[in-house]
Amino acid sequence: MTSRKTGQLIEREKGIWTVRIYLGEDASGKRLYHNETTKGAKKDAQKRLTQVLREKDSGVYVQSSAMTLNNFLDKWLAESASLKIRERTLNGYETLLKCHVRQKLGAKRLSDLHLLEVQKLYNEMNKANFSPTTVRHVHNVLSSALKQAVKWKMLMQNPCDFCDLPRQVKTEMKCFTPDEAKLFLEAAESDKFYALFYLAIETGMRPEEYFGLKWQDIDFEQRTLSVQRAVVERSGGGFIFDELKTSRSRRSIPLSNSVINVLKIHRRIQFEERLKLGANYQNYDVVFASEVGTPMTRRNLFRRHFKPLLVKAGLPDIRLYDLRHTTATLLLSAGQNPKVVSERLGHASIVLTLDTYSHVLPTMQEEATNKIEKLMLGK
Repeated sequence: MTSRKTGQLIEREKGIWTVRIYLGEDASGKRLYHNETTKGAKKDAQKRLTQVLREKDSGVYVQSSAMTLNNFLDKWLAESASLKIRERTLNGYETLLKCHVRQKLGAKRLSDLHLLEVQKLYNEMNKANFSPTTVRHVHNVLSSALKQAVKWKMLMQNPCDFCDLPRQVKTEMKCFTPDEAKLFLEAAESDKFYALFYLAIETGMRPEEYFGLKWQDIDFEQRTLSVQRAVVERSGGGFIFDELKTSRSRRSIPLSNSVINVLKIHRRIQFEERLKLGANYQNYDVVFASEVGTPMTRRNLFRRHFKPLLVKAGLPDIRLYDLRHTTATLLLSAGQNPKVVSERLGHASIVLTLDTYSHVLPTMQEEATNKIEKLMLGK
């Protein structure tokens, strides 16, 4: 009979022992035991028995499991992460794990995962010229997963806790100059999504925000636009309308007469296309729709429209998201109050705006110095 306090050593054959410890009962009343085979003298087996009992009594005991890291990540994503984060973030987690973690470490048993193996993964990513930001994103996701494994008593310690990460290097932000923005819009004037590009540069909206924009969100009389939702592309295909990134992302943006006129033309053309397609048109009421009425996707817009326009205009290769950076940079360079820019972009705080666009501030500081000098001298 196994002692509930001291455990039991069972000699299977000469030099081979089973360390057995009573762990309690599960929800159905079934008794649970720790069973472990060890080789060596009886005194060595006794040491292992004492160690496991000490871990159990101190609350740090972790039961060995054959579960692989891949299986655990599936469990974590479904039973923990999905309850705390939005679908777009969950999709990002799944992509990072699939691209960087699962193939290299996924087949290993979770309980056998060690710090040096995780550190090797990060080092190999660094050597493969992945940016420090990407390495840190992977680390944050994997660390969050393994932190939950510790909470679930599946690991004694998070092997990510003591890894060394590459130094964060602030990359140079890409955006259009005023002349380049003008050239881009001139090249885009004949494009189906001219209104989208015009609106993106004027408002600084995030791509997922203008993809989720509906006609009901635009007040043509008051010349305002209300940012209410975002479009999230699902990893398995399709899309959903989702909440905005932060509470401050829900905002109202005044529109110029120029962009209002462009949007009116775009609406008329879209209505004509909708009539031609008839019942085959899926009406989601979105301002920027595909040929069948569904929200436009970032990949299709970039590949079929944005990239060709950059080539046509002879402009630098930038991302679709960089149109947002263009808005902020142009406004700040023109002397616009950072608080106003922050509200237009829907940033969580003005601190984020000032930190993100700190490269623009030196010129603004020079202008501030000149202004204070004139005020002091009475000029």
